[in-house]
Amino acid sequence: MEKLYEYLDIAIDSVVFFAPRILAAVVVLWLGFKLINKILKLVDAALKRMHISDSMRPFLISIVSVLLKIAILFIIISILGADLSGLVAILAAVSFAIGMSLQGSLGNFASGILIMFLKPYHINDWIQVGDSFGKVQEIGIFNTIVITPGDKVLIIPNSKITDDVVANYSKKGVVRLEIGVTMPYNEDFPKVKKVIEKALGSIENVLDTPKPEIGIENFDSHNVLIAVRPYVKPDDFWEVTFVAHQEIKKAFSENNIKVAYSEGVELGSIGG
Repeated sequence: MEKLYEYLDIAIDSVVFFAPRILAAVVVLWLGFKLINKILKLVDAALKRMHISDSMRPFLISIVSVLLKIAILFIIISILGADLSGLVAILAAVSFAIGMSLQGSLGNFASGILIMFLKPYHINDWIQVGDSFGKVQEIGIFNTIVITPGDKVLIIPNSKITDDVVANYSKKGVVRLEIGVTMPYNEDFPKVKKVIEKALGSIENVLDTPKPEIGIENFDSHNVLIAVRPYVKPDDFWEVTFVAHQEIKKAFSENNIKVAYSEGVELGSIGG
């Protein structure tokens, strides 16, 4: 009986000690989750005012939600009287290990957040990153998906984009083509320029404003190098590039404009 009374006293003491703490923890949990819901609504409204994309907002809100719930959990553990130092040390070690193993992914994640906020390009923009050129199909947290003119799907890590120079051809709504044409030295440049201008004028998607730029760019041992710079809309970039070369060649032929060939070149058959 003495042991029973001893255990009963311990149980009563424990209830007296823990009951208020448990009650306080329940109240904090209830109030905390109601407060978190209100904070998340405020965060969502703030992100909408900042024009954050619909695909990005739920992700950011979920991060805020997890962080706030972790904070509530720590408060409850503290109210219950548990020692947080050991738990904090374990979480720190786990976070460090995860961070080291996912170092590259975390870099892409941080770059994705940066791209979402700074918006150097948007969906359907034509961009070039290094040697990669194409239309932006999707902007993700870890990478950006670009479709090339040849319908290849390029998955570019976001960290590569933020670390490199990004050329956005859609920023101003027009893009300038870079076409090189050669002309022999004995040909009349004003005449050739008019022929090229007429050829460009026959192409439907070449813009009248800004006006195409045509000028002598350089000289080599056999030719005068002419720079032809018409302006087009970004979506017409490759189509007009091919048509422009075709029309200029056709115009040269119709106007009997010759090209210079390097001396000493012989033509021969090619095997099957």
